[in-house]
Amino acid sequence: MTDLVCLGKIVAAHGIKGEVKLKSFTAAAKDVLRYGMLSNKDETRCFELVFKGFLKGLLRVQIKGVDTRNDAESLVGTELYVRRDKLPDLQEDVFYQTDLIQADVLDDKTLQKIGKVVGVYNFGAGDMLEIKFDDVKQTEMLPFNDSYVSDVDIKNKTVTLAMKTMNYQKDEESSDA
Repeated sequence: MTDLVCLGKIVAAHGIKGEVKLKSFTAAAKDVLRYGMLSNKDETRCFELVFKGFLKGLLRVQIKGVDTRNDAESLVGTELYVRRDKLPDLQEDVFYQTDLIQADVLDDKTLQKIGKVVGVYNFGAGDMLEIKFDDVKQTEMLPFNDSYVSDVDIKNKTVTLAMKTMNYQKDEESSDA
């Protein structure tokens, strides 16, 4: 497990006074502000955020020391991290999604490694795992639910799949012609 956990990402500049739009990866969007000083991935720069409001599901924040739109635009794409030891302790069998990244993916019938988790996303309809299967070039997206994932073992960094492909339901035929 990495010592840093990504809590959000700067996605756009806002206005002319250096504000930015921030996509928060915390359970409640404003929780990203609870951790105090955040850093970039290589910890070469620190960021102190001041909440200004919400805008279309994103946080609008001012970063201390960022006072112009040009300064704000230079930060677009920057991911904001906190050290893991600043995060709350978790209950047993609870984990952070970041802990799934690079986990080995196992087939639940053979328990053989068939790929790796390369991303975890939520586009609004539930969490999705992006998986790079060993036998194909492109990645696949699968729902992160009990129908598709039969086991998660954070200690051994494995995710066991019950289903390896999306189960699409057939559209109902319309009788209007």
